[in-house]
Amino acid sequence: MAAQQDNPFLTITLTGRPPVKIKKEDWPVLASASDKEYDNQYEFQANRTATWKLTVRRHSDGRAVVYGAYNYDSHFQSERGYEIRGGQLLNSGASIPEAARQVGEDLESRMPDIEYGWSTGYFPRLIEECIADLPAEEI
Repeated sequence: MAAQQDNPFLTITLTGRPPVKIKKEDWPVLASASDKEYDNQYEFQANRTATWKLTVRRHSDGRAVVYGAYNYDSHFQSERGYEIRGGQLLNSGASIPEAARQVGEDLESRMPDIEYGWSTGYFPRLIEECIADLPAEEI
């Protein structure tokens, strides 16, 4: 994990196009929302874990990237893990809230139907939380 944090670059999976590689310093996080679930009292004891993330980064030239991920991990022999990723690269002036909504809805539509119950229903809330985390517009 420390190696990822020390790496100045980040490769982001986009939906329907090749990934992009950015320099984190040049693309700071503008807004984000996330959630996590695990099946024990403490996360380090968990047999199942799930995370949902939605992130917006913006370059100083106005371009933005909106991306998200869902990760489900199980240590049970009869269960498999899942990883779903996607995002959009936006030109300067594009609607970030609309892109956040599209990315979140796309990820939600690709969620697996997991018997245990941690699958759908998280991204609609994260979409609104991520949009609410954007800088306020002065009116």
